[in-house]
Amino acid sequence: MNNDSGTPHSPVLYETIAFEPAAMAAKAESQKGHLEIPEAAQPVKFDKRYVFALALVHILALLAINSWFYSLTGLVVGIAGIFVFAMMGINIGYHRLLTHRGFSCPKWFEHTLALLGVCTLQDSPARWVAIHRLHHKDSDEQPDPHSPLVSFYWGHIGWIFVRNRQFNKVTNFECYVRDLLRDPFYLKLERNSLWLFVYFVHALLFLAAGYAIGWFTTGTLEGATQMGFSLLVWGVFVRTVFVLHSTWAINSISHLWGYRNYKTDDNSRNNWLINLISHGEGWHNNHHAEQTSASHGHFWYEFDLTWLVIRGFECVGLAKKVVRPRCWKAGQKLSGEARAG
Repeated sequence: MNNDSGTPHSPVLYETIAFEPAAMAAKAESQKGHLEIPEAAQPVKFDKRYVFALALVHILALLAINSWFYSLTGLVVGIAGIFVFAMMGINIGYHRLLTHRGFSCPKWFEHTLALLGVCTLQDSPARWVAIHRLHHKDSDEQPDPHSPLVSFYWGHIGWIFVRNRQFNKVTNFECYVRDLLRDPFYLKLERNSLWLFVYFVHALLFLAAGYAIGWFTTGTLEGATQMGFSLLVWGVFVRTVFVLHSTWAINSISHLWGYRNYKTDDNSRNNWLINLISHGEGWHNNHHAEQTSASHGHFWYEFDLTWLVIRGFECVGLAKKVVRPRCWKAGQKLSGEARAG
């Protein structure tokens, strides 16, 4: 079980096991043994809703192979969408704010971040937070919803396709997110899968915006249609698939390969590659050691773009009570004592 009490984890000097998957597997086997899938997911029953939705968005993303669906505008919008919806919606909104309360902000801003997260097709805010909180509670133990110690496939994507009794109904996961569900906004998103409707509407807005841009720039129906579908394919479908896999890679790769700054009770790792594609979420061992910290990078060479954005929000007054890593406070205290000496 993870240390959730606030007691500092023991720092270690680079327990590096990067690029040694066999050694990592042997170590995990000796420490915990091979994990079975969570008991709440047994017997295995596929959740047709998630299988259909994820299969569909992956198939639609393949339209990008056809050059007719390509435009430079669509590509730029897709890349910008990774920062807007993934970093702002998932990293800052779903994860560092709603799950771990690494900072506080006005409700209107919190709800805005949550809606951006909804537009990544990563589930409703309450269900996402509940799953992630259980992951921290039982990280790399059998109840963990997506430990790669079951298998890499399970930790990356397999767990999503299987019905888990802890999360198939709001009444089953309500105990993990009572703080969120007291807010009528999050409760409404759960009812009748309203969050999924929000994703559908945001996709239509991209299509409409592209159509308007195409009509303005070409003045033809064909140009407007082509631009509309390029924004839909690249700005929504391709971006969604990229963000899904970059998030899932944190669950899988960052629990198998990388280095450790802290001796945690799980297999979390800091991974440079995952950090690059997830804008700071790859410092996963740091995060498991200090879950409420709004910064996942703890040392000067651990670049965390998401933290810089939160820091910007703090500077303009949108973020308050921002939690920083304990090692920063210890360093500041030490520097102060040195100056006093």
